[in-house]
Amino acid sequence: MAEAPPDGWRTRGQDGARDALRRALVAGAVPHALLLAGPAGSGKTTLALDLAAALLCLAPDLAARPCRTCRGCRMVEHGNHPDVHRLQPSGAGAAIGIGGSDRATGVRDLVNELALLPIEGGARVAIVESADRLTEDAQSAFLKTLEEPPRGVVIILCADEEDRLLPTIHSRCARIRLGPLSTRTIEAILGEHAGVDPPTAARLARLAAGRPGVALAYARAPEAVTIRAEISRTLLDLADRGRASRLTGVRDLLARAGDLVRSLDGAAGRPRKATGKDAEAASGDGPDADAGAVRAPAAERRRAALVLVAIWRDLVRDLALVERGELRPVRETDLLDELESAAGRPGTGSGAFLARLARAGELLEGNVGPELALDVLALAWGRAA
Repeated sequence: MAEAPPDGWRTRGQDGARDALRRALVAGAVPHALLLAGPAGSGKTTLALDLAAALLCLAPDLAARPCRTCRGCRMVEHGNHPDVHRLQPSGAGAAIGIGGSDRATGVRDLVNELALLPIEGGARVAIVESADRLTEDAQSAFLKTLEEPPRGVVIILCADEEDRLLPTIHSRCARIRLGPLSTRTIEAILGEHAGVDPPTAARLARLAAGRPGVALAYARAPEAVTIRAEISRTLLDLADRGRASRLTGVRDLLARAGDLVRSLDGAAGRPRKATGKDAEAASGDGPDADAGAVRAPAAERRRAALVLVAIWRDLVRDLALVERGELRPVRETDLLDELESAAGRPGTGSGAFLARLARAGELLEGNVGPELALDVLALAWGRAA
């Protein structure tokens, strides 16, 4: 298990990344532009907020920051510090654009805010979440500010897939990599922050695959765990069905994946958008599909499809492990009997199908329709394929 972090730091497990920032803070050498890279849910935003609290902390001893008791720390903790600026993806494409004249807040709005003097005095901190969702135009518009930010400004980019960022963005940032955490560390985080009992913590830690943010999201939305298990079981059932049943079934699973996404969003305090009924209509199924029901936006359907593909990928991985007799690393231990029954079935626990899933994820990140990508996977899935 990772060592206990210094007082005031919320980040757990990412010892190297946290300690590097703490040393830079004490030395007065925090880079003006940072890139925190790592898998979704690995703790990038938590670490960024830790650094923001430390930079805006009023404690005179740099080694004691963040103290979590002063006015600056409390405002960062409550999300209302006027000198902390956060930029997130928005709009139909779940991207971060240039902004300015657009309805959605973008890079130009952030640059304009950073040009102003601090309200509380001291530093200003900008946190760009999911920075890999910056459009190329937005990245280009951000280059000058990243290279020469206003005095006292620290810009922190958090990216799940840093390869999407332009090389010119990389060259202007100091990079810190966050990796997956051990199961034991995630279990401890769940016990500390979510009050989860040990057996549940162990199960969620396995499902999270080293990502504490994912484990906490599931802990706060128990219904999401139930939906995920339902999706996995249905995928196993579909592997034995004919083509028509698989095509219909995968559309139903897209709707359930949408329910899963909304459940996790609700637990995280994000607004709930389309309903499961909307997702059915969006996929062309359900009783209201032909009655002109409201169609879920493409971005929501794509996000649900990506979640479905990720669950599918974990299921295929578990099938491959069971086929080799390696039961200890299996993530969906509650499905062990079903996995053992399905093991060895053609077209399921294979490297070829994992490659198909990886390719489907890449296409979904582009402009391929979610329904089309899932139909192709359904036709290649299981014995009937």
